[in-house]
Amino acid sequence: MSGSGAVESGERQVALSQDNLKGNKLLPQRYDSLDLESGAVSGYHRRSSKAMKWLVILQLAFQSIGIVYGDIGTSPLYVFSSTFPNGINHADDVLGVLSLILYTLTLIPLIKYVFIVLHANDNGDGGTFALYSLICRYANVGLVPSQQAEDSNVSNFQLELPGNKRSRMASSLKSKLENSRVAKFFLFFATLLGTSMLIGDGVLTPCISAVGGIKEATSAMTEDRVVWISAAILVCLFLFQRLGTDKVGYTFSPILLVWFAFIAGIGIYNIIHYDPTVIKALNPRYIVDYFRNNQQDAWISLGGIILCTTGAEALFADVGHFTVLSIQISTCGVVYPALILAYTGQASFLRKHPDLVSNTFFKSVPGPVYWPMFVVAVLAAIIASQALISGTFSIVQQSLALGCFPRVKIVHTSSKYEGQVYVPEVNYLLMLACIGVTMGFRTTVKIGNAYGIAVVFVMTLTSSYLVLVMIMIWKSNILYVISYVLIIGSVELIYLSSVLYKFDQGGYLPLIFAAVLMTIMYVWNNVYRRKYFYEVEHKLSPRRIKDIAANTNICRIPGLALFYSELVQGIPPIFKHYVENVPALHSVFVFVSIKSLPISKVPADERFIFRRVEPKELNMYRCVGRYGYMDVRNQEEPFERILVENLKQFIRDDYKFSPQSQESAHDSDEDTIHGVQKEALERDIEAVDKAWEAGAVHLIGENEVVAAEGAGIGKRLMINYAFNFLKKNLRGSETVFDIPHKRMVKVGMTYEL
Repeated sequence: MSGSGAVESGERQVALSQDNLKGNKLLPQRYDSLDLESGAVSGYHRRSSKAMKWLVILQLAFQSIGIVYGDIGTSPLYVFSSTFPNGINHADDVLGVLSLILYTLTLIPLIKYVFIVLHANDNGDGGTFALYSLICRYANVGLVPSQQAEDSNVSNFQLELPGNKRSRMASSLKSKLENSRVAKFFLFFATLLGTSMLIGDGVLTPCISAVGGIKEATSAMTEDRVVWISAAILVCLFLFQRLGTDKVGYTFSPILLVWFAFIAGIGIYNIIHYDPTVIKALNPRYIVDYFRNNQQDAWISLGGIILCTTGAEALFADVGHFTVLSIQISTCGVVYPALILAYTGQASFLRKHPDLVSNTFFKSVPGPVYWPMFVVAVLAAIIASQALISGTFSIVQQSLALGCFPRVKIVHTSSKYEGQVYVPEVNYLLMLACIGVTMGFRTTVKIGNAYGIAVVFVMTLTSSYLVLVMIMIWKSNILYVISYVLIIGSVELIYLSSVLYKFDQGGYLPLIFAAVLMTIMYVWNNVYRRKYFYEVEHKLSPRRIKDIAANTNICRIPGLALFYSELVQGIPPIFKHYVENVPALHSVFVFVSIKSLPISKVPADERFIFRRVEPKELNMYRCVGRYGYMDVRNQEEPFERILVENLKQFIRDDYKFSPQSQESAHDSDEDTIHGVQKEALERDIEAVDKAWEAGAVHLIGENEVVAAEGAGIGKRLMINYAFNFLKKNLRGSETVFDIPHKRMVKVGMTYEL
């Protein structure tokens, strides 16, 4: 298999040298790789490096409150009741639990995520796949064939950080990972598992918990009514997603701002009114006393305490919708202080009323504000699932780009903030899954147990990847790495051991979701990689192109053919299949690859990059059409006309900067050479014009895959049934390429993998 930077299909390399000088003027450089040039567009900047104005930062911080913090913000509704399911044994147990909550909130959401993990984003995107992608950029440990020449520009591949620091430990760890196939597979499968768990966490919404509070208000609300109301609310919530993060954020943020103001104010009131001395829980001695007095019961109760961090992973997963600074501002300025006051106030209330722990939140609300607080609580709990819904959209977008998720439609919902996306198929599947969980479990006890396992597992996985980033990429001081592992890592492992204790009490649910999602992602990625390597190994060589040119049985018909393929490097093998079965080629033949770039719009004059396929007599070209995520294809923009105009301009430049043209500057017979070249140029331009007038046809390379003869039963099941089922029931190539159906012809070929 040839390297991605190689020049395929007889493309000429025109290097910049002394011969490029003419009349003391430096002529433009022609890159020797279509792949490299196809990823470079002026105006592309990393989202994380934009000099954004403070007004925009504050707007994003405001929006993030409605998107990111619903889950962690509503945790005061159920943490104390989940921690003390059998009641409070001793008054000081409340101080021990409060101390655990305060230090857990400070260590994990604040220090770990807000001040450390957010900086491990991959060009502005967060989540498990972003960490995996970041590690794969700095070490050759990826199983996904994404490290190609054009990606070095598109994804801002930085092989070394600006400081260019060298670390023996970093080099040693990098070498061990690169040389261990077991380590590569482990990292990949851990990534799939963590991603699946996080998506599964998005299914375990607290909506039923919110509506369950209605039971406290009126006995008329039976369990069946609660379940059906929850289902109706879920449907409305997911239908609302199509408006996009921008509008959803502006709609939900005021509600959650009121919520945080309420819980902070009530917390201050309860601290003053009931027991101001509760602030002595800042002393970690009460944690030691709590474990000494309760032993195993204290360890089991950690499964309830960790729920105070539910949704913390969304701080990282949703950073692509916002910015690091906006998340830090909203967390430190609003969310963290409000949660600290809320939990401290509830603990103060429980010091005087330990018998009311089963419904701590509503019982601790002062009478005059009970009903306003109740309405806001219900609305806030409904919004709580928004954090992981938005995070799921970002994760699916990342996994799709890495070939780890079936084709789905990615809708960019904002022209101002490029990371805000909406995935219709995933949105409706999440809705169905949420309704299924609500209808099946009916109570919040098992949902809470399932929550714990999903939350802590993803946190632990994030910490593991972060340690690799700290050592290999950041090259942090080893003392910092050890401190992180001993303090934050050990705390998360203790919590993980506790939540696993409740595996049979609903904790199995996220593992079921993870198993289903992992199966889908593994099947798609495995066959994706097999197809990728098959196409690269079987792409047509320059010799094969010359054989086609010399074949007298192939006739040329008038017209322009645009042959679409996902392969950017070289001529796809399906073209050979096409020529063998249809021995006719249009007078001008262009291989088109549509490439999406992570910028809002690509200037029209930079839309297309061309290369000629030799020999010239074929009138065949390779083209990469580059689009931003807000560009409209084939509707307002006359795709074919602009392509033809750019193709003719390329032909003019091709002759102008050809080696013959450069040599003619020193040739005594310059006029003769120029005359021959001008004649050839006019002939090629005329051929394109005539082909365009005769009409254009769009040919799509549609590949079917089957397991090779003699393949094992597992491979046959995966390729022939599982993969093809996913492919047939999801979007096809014509949707991805946005090809007009009236002039579309599919060219099929079967790959035996």
